[in-house]
Amino acid sequence: MKNIAVIGSGTMGNGIAHTFAQHGFDVSLIDINTAALQRALQTITTNLDKQIKKGTITDGLKTNTLSKIKTYTDLKPGVENAELVVEAATENEEIKLSLFKQLSELCSNTTILASNTSSISITQIAAATKNPGNVIGMHFMNPVPLMKLVEVIKGKQTTQQVTDVVMELAKQLDKTPVEVNDAPGFVANRILMPMINEAIYTLYEGISGVEEIDTVMKLGMSHPMGPLQLADFIGLDVCLAIMNVLYTGFGNNEKYAPCPLLINMVDEKSLGVKTGNGFYKYTPESKELVVADRFKTLLK
Repeated sequence: MKNIAVIGSGTMGNGIAHTFAQHGFDVSLIDINTAALQRALQTITTNLDKQIKKGTITDGLKTNTLSKIKTYTDLKPGVENAELVVEAATENEEIKLSLFKQLSELCSNTTILASNTSSISITQIAAATKNPGNVIGMHFMNPVPLMKLVEVIKGKQTTQQVTDVVMELAKQLDKTPVEVNDAPGFVANRILMPMINEAIYTLYEGISGVEEIDTVMKLGMSHPMGPLQLADFIGLDVCLAIMNVLYTGFGNNEKYAPCPLLINMVDEKSLGVKTGNGFYKYTPESKELVVADRFKTLLK
């Protein structure tokens, strides 16, 4: 396998494209927005420069990596030669189902169709295609070039052959693949998101402040990043979308009901790092975490 198509040039998409290209694969990076593709290439270049500065790659590998990536704004030419398509579009069920239906028509019957979804059912996505046995989840972690884990999610009809190919492919990317069965949130987010949601409830109920909650989890549980800072890093809109999938996926179980504070912050577009404001404030020049103004005193 040499030809990979990646759909979506946002944080996850450009990271996935970067990783495949750095490991010698020819990558078609597809997005309907030309400006987004240009930003993606700039991000990949910047991240490669950081790797050079750390001494993990050479200038030659940077040049070769960038030469492996071609961009497309049209789905058809972008996927026509792909042996594997990795979808990294918005975490929206309707968008993903529509994309996979199109991919099923455009790609060959042997093309593996993978989704980087962090919570949406692979079985449901596969049902939109002609060859559900070829559909699988490849849930990369952010930042993709650095994080070792790839959750490999088997839908109800995913074949063992496709699973084996994707597991081996992840190893070729110097990742550690973990095979899991299809269920709401899979493993990573079924465990992580309720923890983040509970941290938000702890703030919402005035039990402790932003920094205090994060400090407890960092120093007491050896987490490298507190749950509220991590929520900002992931994006509060993404956190809410995943909590909603868990809530409905487990029969409207109150255990998975998103915290009202999380809902309000998403409604207000306080989404974390991507908007410059969440539980903390973010500016290009900021070097230390600063709690958002609204959280400088405990909520009552």
